[in-house]
Amino acid sequence: MEQLLQSESSARRIRREAIPYHSPEDLNRVVEAAKDARLVLLGEASHGTSEFYTTRAEITKRLIASKAIRFIAVEGDWPSCYEVNKYVKDLEDNEAKSAAEALRAFHRWPSWMWANREMEAFIEWLRSYNLGRPAGERIGFYGLDVYSLWESMQHIVDYLKQTESPLLDTALQAFGCFEPYGDDSQSYGISAGLIGEGCEEESVALLHEMQRTRLGHPQSEAELNAMMNTMAAADAEHYYRTMVRGGPDSWNVRDRHMVRVLRQLLDYHGPDAQAVLWEHNTHIGDARATDMAADGMVNVGQLVREYYRPAQTFSVGFGTHHGHVLAGSAWGAPVEVMEVPAAIRGSWEDLLGRVGGGENMLLLFDADAQPELREVFGHRAIGVVYDPGYELGNYVPSRMPMRYDAFVFIHETHALEPLALPQMV
Repeated sequence: MEQLLQSESSARRIRREAIPYHSPEDLNRVVEAAKDARLVLLGEASHGTSEFYTTRAEITKRLIASKAIRFIAVEGDWPSCYEVNKYVKDLEDNEAKSAAEALRAFHRWPSWMWANREMEAFIEWLRSYNLGRPAGERIGFYGLDVYSLWESMQHIVDYLKQTESPLLDTALQAFGCFEPYGDDSQSYGISAGLIGEGCEEESVALLHEMQRTRLGHPQSEAELNAMMNTMAAADAEHYYRTMVRGGPDSWNVRDRHMVRVLRQLLDYHGPDAQAVLWEHNTHIGDARATDMAADGMVNVGQLVREYYRPAQTFSVGFGTHHGHVLAGSAWGAPVEVMEVPAAIRGSWEDLLGRVGGGENMLLLFDADAQPELREVFGHRAIGVVYDPGYELGNYVPSRMPMRYDAFVFIHETHALEPLALPQMV
């Protein structure tokens, strides 16, 4: 009975304060609320939902028009995202003739996460916007993630060869340690994490050597690219080494890496630079407002609030009641359109669905002024691997006003439209 009364109290609060979301112009309320933040974090409840991507794009366009946004940072690997960055900035070494061509850099599963029609439209818009600005003021597109061990090592070697750097021999010696594993990160993780035969010392030593040169304070996009690939390689080695052991360590390595990259990007773009982040809700919503904290896990949302203070950050969560999503039934499985069933009874998405009567809505949170919403709700999270038959395991206990600063609820959603890449056939 107490739980029912709490939910009814929450429902009344939502009815009073929900903002109808019928058109892109309605998003201006969220943009206005985020205007003083240096970092705006835009989430998603899945990696395969069209409306999450298009809504983030609309918010981002409005932020670019009203703030000193210098770059967009996403939950993607540095090398692949840097190919897109070259296209949107029209850098000298760009070879892509279109956004679709640039997005083909996302060639590893789950490539649809970024190589999709929704992203194609946004990337073309960003390039068009940038071409109307001076080269030094164009908005970048960068990746924060940590999976690119082999690709990053190759980029580092290529750069050191091109610049005839004295560090080339050091890099070749460091990366020679990885040769027995080919491009097999799982094999390396088992060897390094369980047997103790890894390349940690070599990777860290190279990173320190690179940081001691001018690359530690990059002055150009090429130097930034080299430094970020070096950081990605060192942290990827750490990630794969911890991944096979289980527990929270690999998750924490990954999210701490994302924040390190973010801080480096902000330093590179100057003290007044502002940025937009696109990542899953599980990364951008403060972990301390969920059961992640009890499991010893941190995330980007928590770490940036701790480092930059809450007043300098603004995080927006996303959710849906039902619809369809693009995902795989297992890691590496063929991508398919899956049904997202109606939210389970008593969840956050179920509450919004009942209150909204099938309408989309926006919510601005204030934990102190909305005590009713501090109740713990299950909040749906769908990854690149999804099983609609196991819905109960897809909900994260959350105190919503502590986890986010705002929330976008889209009652019925649709699957992304992937680009036609070979591995999707």
